[in-house]
This record gives sequence, C-alpha cells and structure tokens, in this order.
Amino acid sequence: MPTVAIVYFSGSGHTKLMAEAVAAGASQVSNTEVKVLPLTGEQIVNGRWQDAATLDALNAADAIIFGSPTYMGGVAAQFKAFIDAASSVWAQQGWKDKIAGGFTHSGSPSGDKQGTLLYLAINAAQHSMVWVGNSEMGYNDLGVNRLGSFLGVMGFTVPDFSGQTPATLDEGDRLTSERYGRRIAEAVQRWKG
Repeated sequence: MPTVAIVYFSGSGHTKLMAEAVAAGASQVSNTEVKVLPLTGEQIVNGRWQDAATLDALNAADAIIFGSPTYMGGVAAQFKAFIDAASSVWAQQGWKDKIAGGFTHSGSPSGDKQGTLLYLAINAAQHSMVWVGNSEMGYNDLGVNRLGSFLGVMGFTVPDFSGQTPATLDEGDRLTSERYGRRIAEAVQRWKG
C-alpha cells in the first residue's frame, strides 16, 4: 500500500492545521496509508535534530510532503535542523524518486512564503525527488488557492501576538491543503503503477 508521509514543524498551530488538512485529503485516496510526523524542539539535542523513528518512517514512505511556517523569509529553525540531519539520507540518495511536495503558512498574505516553498522544492531536488505542485486555480467562490501559489500550498492567518487566540485556518486554505494532499496521493498511485 502506498504511503504518504507529512513531516512538518508548527510554531503556533497554523501549520499543524494545514498538515492535518493535507492528511485528510491524502486519506481520501483508497489504498493509501498516511503518516503525520510533527517535528518538535525536543528532537533537537545540542543543536542537532535527532529522531530515528521519524527518519525510518520517511525512508519507508512513497511520498514526503514537507511543511514549515515561514519565519523571516524562510523555514523555521527547527525545520532547518531536520533538513540538515536528513543530509545523511541525501548522501545515499535514499529518497530518490519519491514524490515530494510542500506547504507553508505565515502571518501576512505574502510573507515571503514563496522563498520557503522554493527552499523545500530545492531540498527535494537535491534528494532527487519528484516535486508535485498545487494544481488548484485561484479566484473562486470557495477561496481555494486564494494566495495564488502553484509551487505548493500557502496559508495565511492574521497573527495574534498576544497568544490568547487558538490557531485557526482560513477555510479556503484548508480546502486547498486537503485537495493538495489528495493530488499527491493520486500522483503516488500513478507513479507506483
């Protein structure tokens, strides 16, 4: 059975909501196993990300969807630590020919999220993965792909710097994420033949 793994870091919960929506979409494709793998600060020991079980799950997956909030124009430091640790997989080309995709969230409509998606796509290319973009057209009544991103999925929520409001996700961003998860799971089915 094809496996889609979603590996992500979420600082305030918005990226987690996107990861859950991506997983829900991938789960709609029959005969697909979905694994959601959150990255945490506790996995970083002495500045190095370490979690053999997560790497084992990613190594066994047929697709990996990467997710990180956009902080200061790029991926979160916790996510970057994971990417650096995965260089041992890169050296062996362990993810070669796996399907890849990515998503990000920030607190402004642009927020330099394209820089984060480019970073994720470049990382996938270095691993010799096959990147699948977002195919949803914008400008629709549902708000799907409302930020007009085709490289991957972008989400946006006005930030609450007080930390008092629970994380939310725009309905259009949720639907876009869900449809993206389904697209990647379908691509895995086709790729595996």
